[in-house]
Amino acid sequence: MKGNLTLDAHATVGKVDPRLSGSFIEHVGRAVYHGIYQPDHPSADADGFRQDVIDLVKHLQVPIIRYPGGNFVSGFNWEDSVGPKDQRPRRLDLAWRSVETNQFGLHEFEAWAKKVNADTMMAVNLGTRGIDAARNLIEYTNFPRGTYYSDLRRQNGADQPFNIKTWCLGNEMDGPWQIGHKDATDYGKLANETSKALKWVDSSIETVACGSSALDMPTFGQWENTVLNIAYDNVDYLSLHRYYGNRDDDTPNYLAQNLDFDDFISGVVAMCDAIKARRHNKKQINLSMDEWNVWYHSNQQDDETAPWQEHPHLLEDIYNFEDAILVGSLLITLLKHADRVKIACLAQLVNVIAPIMTDDNGKAWAQSIFYPFMQASTMGRGTVLTPNTSAETYSTKEFHTVSYLDSIGVLNDAGNQVTVFAVNKSLDTPMQLHVDAGTFDFKQVTGATQFAGYAPKQTAQDAAMHIAPNTKYTLDATGLTIELPPLSWNTVQIAV
Repeated sequence: MKGNLTLDAHATVGKVDPRLSGSFIEHVGRAVYHGIYQPDHPSADADGFRQDVIDLVKHLQVPIIRYPGGNFVSGFNWEDSVGPKDQRPRRLDLAWRSVETNQFGLHEFEAWAKKVNADTMMAVNLGTRGIDAARNLIEYTNFPRGTYYSDLRRQNGADQPFNIKTWCLGNEMDGPWQIGHKDATDYGKLANETSKALKWVDSSIETVACGSSALDMPTFGQWENTVLNIAYDNVDYLSLHRYYGNRDDDTPNYLAQNLDFDDFISGVVAMCDAIKARRHNKKQINLSMDEWNVWYHSNQQDDETAPWQEHPHLLEDIYNFEDAILVGSLLITLLKHADRVKIACLAQLVNVIAPIMTDDNGKAWAQSIFYPFMQASTMGRGTVLTPNTSAETYSTKEFHTVSYLDSIGVLNDAGNQVTVFAVNKSLDTPMQLHVDAGTFDFKQVTGATQFAGYAPKQTAQDAAMHIAPNTKYTLDATGLTIELPPLSWNTVQIAV
């Protein structure tokens, strides 16, 4: 089977915002407690943070992490999570029907984020709270000193501001599962006024308004239209959330879900631009895909979990190899939309639908999806080249025409190396991919890898997974030809 990718230095999608490789930590399950924070763990540092988890997170080079939710944020009183730990209240978290101890809070998260070299994407509670709590929170985190909340932060041990620059205006507010669920008009007004107040405290920040929480929500489309008509002038991004699963055990159809992802993004971009045109506004609203991943393995277990526990096992999907291949295609799709998707958060980072897991025996390990995410994060920075691809196709119950090839190239910031990402979706046939140099002068291959050779349902618990070198390539005057194994995620780095 053959595939082709043609690159042109003069045809570009846009520059990658580093935040495209973001992630997410929510107070749900064991994401925080027994995930990133476990003072009694053998690897815990003086702050109670697991060093083994920190080491794995650093491999991903995650530049920004959304916190503290998610559904959790709609019942979160931020004041509960600061100050002396022995004075912090225990609360019922209605979102996940758990007990929140508040032993890990704002200061702890900021300290941990610094250790993994990440910025914070702070979500504010627009469910049970609103403008007043939000303006007090940003005064606490971002104002230098000399006011009640800024001095309270200093009293609590942080003399310098946290300087959080990206703020989410609530979470999934069109969802009836959300505490403080609102209709589009009420949410649009609240988001607009909250964003104004936040920016009055710190004019350097950016804000993210909630889009509809899912493509198949009855509110989808009309929600975006109403919210942006109200808040367009005062927000910077619109959020999107999307999860996928293979509940029917139909692998070819499952691996085609990136087509849905692509259509979803394109549709929301069109909505934003229609409102821009109708308002005769020069401002462009960009997108924040601040929740995306595979999520379906743990659903039954979650339904059977007893409520009102501290850090119960929740949303603990154990990912298999086909999940990693789909995640690779979703990462390529995000790169294809780098001109408009500026923020994306893999949901989540540790234990909860996550690339990193810890077990009850104290071990931390990388799941299958860890590997494509790591490579896209570390190698996919620069300018995305417009993908011109061709390959054989197949059809499924949901998609009429599915290419066996997903591929894209990214030119690094120095302009001297192109990284090609490629997925071969065929379950049994290798692909000879020709990368046409186009206007580039391909000098030499500086690295080529493959993530391949595993059964679709194999997990990292079944056998250790790793990225291997790929030596099956040739380079000549026309470009590069490389063999992509069946069901594989691949990278090639080419000096230009």
